[in-house]
Amino acid sequence: MDIGMLWFDDSSRSFAEKVRRAADYYKEKYGREPTLCLVNPETWDTAGEKSMPVEMRQARLVLPNHFWIGVEDDLRQAHKPDAQRRAVRPARRAAPARQAEQAA
Repeated sequence: MDIGMLWFDDSSRSFAEKVRRAADYYKEKYGREPTLCLVNPETWDTAGEKSMPVEMRQARLVLPNHFWIGVEDDLRQAHKPDAQRRAVRPARRAAPARQAEQAA
């Protein structure tokens, strides 16, 4: 995930409740369900993990008590229009034999 919303919560709420609140706010703000939440291993709590509204992953780059929540890159790519997904192809080069013929 390259782009997401950073949510801070150092309250005494349960870990699962913090994630649910972040996911609810994300949906309200951006109009779509988040699919991934990255959390610092120090904040990680496996209690209630099965009831999480999003996929959870540990990431040391996220500060403790922060939740980086958003849409996984593969899913974002699938929602882009075809024109944005197409890779730009470089122009084809003439084969070496043809280049010699053209030079003559």
